[in-house]
Amino acid sequence: MSEPTTLFTSRWLTLQQRGHWEFVRRPHANAAVGILAITDEQNIILIEQFRIPVQCPVIEIPAGLVGDEPQFAGESLADTAARELEEETGFFASSLSLLLASPTSSGMTSEMTYLFQATGLTKQHAGGGVAGESIIVHQVPLAHLRSWLTEQAALGKAIDFKIHAALAAADVSFS
Repeated sequence: MSEPTTLFTSRWLTLQQRGHWEFVRRPHANAAVGILAITDEQNIILIEQFRIPVQCPVIEIPAGLVGDEPQFAGESLADTAARELEEETGFFASSLSLLLASPTSSGMTSEMTYLFQATGLTKQHAGGGVAGESIIVHQVPLAHLRSWLTEQAALGKAIDFKIHAALAAADVSFS
């Protein structure tokens, strides 16, 4: 397999071409983690943040890039998942288990996404992310998740598919 040709590089993205196919890589990361976090009270922890590419707020599971900042280079997938969960939501997980690994969008990027299930959750702080992030944390009862997501979509928010993928991979039922 031939090496890709780099067509353009910016701070966050590199556009490459292999044969006739153009695709995107991240200069400092090639993996992302997503975290399914459900409290003992059966509330799923979701986040909401405005996403510039889709120009609307998106409801998501907590997530982040692996090794995208120099201080986190070499960090394991599980350590990244634990850190991102606490940064974004304020919850600490006593245990994390890998649910699945999948290409993020195999026709567009080489990035892989690793979904984890977090258990033994303890609230440490309010969450909200790090500097430059404006994250809203939602605790939604699993018994009302489907209707809550429908309401959020009706308000013009996008619903990230990783919510459903993580729930299915963990074999979690919801209404």
